[in-house]
Amino acid sequence: MSRTKIMACINQKGGTGKSTTCENLGIGLANEGKKVLLVDMDPQASLTIALGWQRPDDLETTISDLMIHTVREDPLPYGAGILHHGEGVDLIPANISLAGLEVSLVNVMSRESVLKETLSGIRDSYDYILLDGMPSLGMLTINTLAASDSIVIPVQPQYLSAKGLEQLLQTVHRVKRQINPGLKIDGILLTMTDSRTNYTKEITGLIREQYGRKIRVYDTEIPRSVRAAEISAEGKSIYLHDPKGKVADAYKRLTKEVLNNEARNRQRAAECL
Repeated sequence: MSRTKIMACINQKGGTGKSTTCENLGIGLANEGKKVLLVDMDPQASLTIALGWQRPDDLETTISDLMIHTVREDPLPYGAGILHHGEGVDLIPANISLAGLEVSLVNVMSRESVLKETLSGIRDSYDYILLDGMPSLGMLTINTLAASDSIVIPVQPQYLSAKGLEQLLQTVHRVKRQINPGLKIDGILLTMTDSRTNYTKEITGLIREQYGRKIRVYDTEIPRSVRAAEISAEGKSIYLHDPKGKVADAYKRLTKEVLNNEARNRQRAAECL
């Protein structure tokens, strides 16, 4: 059984901090000595751009190319399409061609498992593979969920974001029941929080009360910050852009929390053997 953990950052609502979380959690894990691969599963290529590849449509090989080769049963050389980032993580990028692939997957046999099969040949080379999901509940998101061991759900403390959680959880439950019985929700991550407002406190309390009994809601919250919004144009993580800032500190704490939760899960699994 592979010791590699595949985690997806998923929310069908845009603007919740999925790409920022995928980038900074991934680099945070690399800073802790883990070998990490990030995979951009969004045709908008936000993660690819944030890591410094500002013209994703000019890239020679992206995740859509790798998935097409999988569909055609046409093997690629090991490591094809993998880019290396200066902060110690690898990236399989995306671009707009991924949107066309989603449409063509409809007619493919075992279409829900194409991404899982694509990653199978490189999975064991990493400790963690983080997938940045697109803001929809379409076939690419189903592929992302089918390939994952667990998911992180970034949520803004806003009423519509909280309300949209139900639809996402229904999709996760359906994928778990029909395609990927091992899929787990690692946790709900509150992002872009502002502790100075009563509205944020109210919605945060509502999410923790309503979902916290069944699903882990991370203790760590990612605060709203102008400096964090700037990193999408910088090609580097918050740890380099604003190393002493509150967002960098929050992502360091989230990284520790993820690692501690994983250690506890492994210990429980070992005790059950």
